[in-house]
Amino acid sequence: MSVIDVLAYSLICIICIFQEEIKIPFAKKLLDAVLSVPKAHSGVLYGVILTHGAGGDMNFAHLVSLASHLASHGLLCLRFTCKGLNLVYRTKAYNAVVLYIKSLDDYNIGGIFLLGRSMGSRAAASVMRATCEDDDDAVQGLICLSYPLHPPNAKGKLQDEDILQITKPMLFISGSMDEMCDEALLMRTIGKMKAPVQIHWIENANHGMSAKGKTADDVMTEINEQTLSWIQDILKL
Repeated sequence: MSVIDVLAYSLICIICIFQEEIKIPFAKKLLDAVLSVPKAHSGVLYGVILTHGAGGDMNFAHLVSLASHLASHGLLCLRFTCKGLNLVYRTKAYNAVVLYIKSLDDYNIGGIFLLGRSMGSRAAASVMRATCEDDDDAVQGLICLSYPLHPPNAKGKLQDEDILQITKPMLFISGSMDEMCDEALLMRTIGKMKAPVQIHWIENANHGMSAKGKTADDVMTEINEQTLSWIQDILKL
């Protein structure tokens, strides 16, 4: 994308959505979050919850770009920060956000998609597994950005305990050179999964989605378009 394209896209997002900084109760704390809402939000909305990896926060560039893109196409987006490094803690925080978005009386939310990046995708997967086991129809699907299938240099230690039990649609967006998600191992794991799964590889991208021969804007555009297309396909929009 050229500078002019980026400015034009930013202007479209500003016109089409409004954003609100909010606090979400969790245990004895408040989670920082941002709600991105389409300005024309009459009728049924679908919500997307987004969270970050082990480092950073909800202002990670890919999440900001993705939330703006999805909201500008009619999806309510809620991105939040939880910096705990314990997966159980992160999962509980994610659950609190799911309960919060379900409680929003100002919007007629018809369904929710869970999305996380890296460790955030593991927390989202844990929540998704529970919703499948509980037959929670509110949650429509799961999007995993840079899912950490294994630690770096430890391909024998698969982190697949939750994704193998999920039965609802899943989208993986991973770099083909991701040091925490070997391509062959992910394909083998998908072969064992119960859920309908789609995967999109960002060519030559690492775990942080830096790709040789592509600008950061190129990668974000690819992620945004793939995610929106998959959600629209699931919802038959």
